[in-house]
Amino acid sequence: MLPNSPDREDQMAAEPHGAPTTPAPGAIDMSVPNPARIYDYLLGGAHNFAVDRETADRVMAAGKVGPKIAWANRSFLRRAVRYMIASGIDQFLDLGSGIPTVGNVHEIAQAANPAARVVYVDSDPVAVTHARQLLADNDHATILDADLRDADAVLRAADRTGLLDLSRPLGILLVAVFHFVPDSADPAGILHRYCAAARGGGLLALSHYTDEAYSAEKRELSKVGVQEYQERTRTAPISRHRDQLAELLAGAGLDLVEPGIVWAPQWRPDPGDEVPDDPSDTEIRALVARVPAH
Repeated sequence: MLPNSPDREDQMAAEPHGAPTTPAPGAIDMSVPNPARIYDYLLGGAHNFAVDRETADRVMAAGKVGPKIAWANRSFLRRAVRYMIASGIDQFLDLGSGIPTVGNVHEIAQAANPAARVVYVDSDPVAVTHARQLLADNDHATILDADLRDADAVLRAADRTGLLDLSRPLGILLVAVFHFVPDSADPAGILHRYCAAARGGGLLALSHYTDEAYSAEKRELSKVGVQEYQERTRTAPISRHRDQLAELLAGAGLDLVEPGIVWAPQWRPDPGDEVPDDPSDTEIRALVARVPAH
């Protein structure tokens, strides 16, 4: 279960917080939980429904995990974007961006470089609607209502925004989302398509759920949690191990940035960051890789 907070009871209403910035209830199926809204809840966000919160709590209880996975992802995102900015990248394509909350890519990037440009991509109506309102006054950021698996459609739409110049270095972000892309959807092909489109090269940041460090007991608990998640959301996270992620990168012609494929808290922690004694508890592998220029 998530830690209690002053407004946790209030969040149990069927309507999302900030309802004026979300679609009308009839625009979405509020009986089916959604991964983007579950992630928002785990981060302490307010744009989620009762069904999302109930699912998150049930899955965490079944698998005996907490919201640390979401927070490990979010912290990695922050560090990866800062690294990209320091490397000279000033434009970003955030695939499967989810619902905007504290520490958005444009906030991180534009704090360091006000001219930085960001194109978010998501297919959840709550994420898209809220992001559009959040970004209404930001000329250097927008969101596309699209499925990241259709790379060609995403790239065409991103080009029409006028915000990205693919002949220049691009920051591609796939944080906490690629584990929802099944093998049947050709994740290697998707990754290759985005990286091939980045003609000016750049950097890719990717984080991914994995069960590679599970004990036998944890593996059994995880099966229960994943089954619960799949039954409720009609999807499920797919574990990919370190070697599988390395194979995906090699297929797209990418070169790893040090320290390579590591547990999320181990990827270039900021001074003062607390790295857990057992970082595998976060269940998230993270990496940044160089996209070659074409």
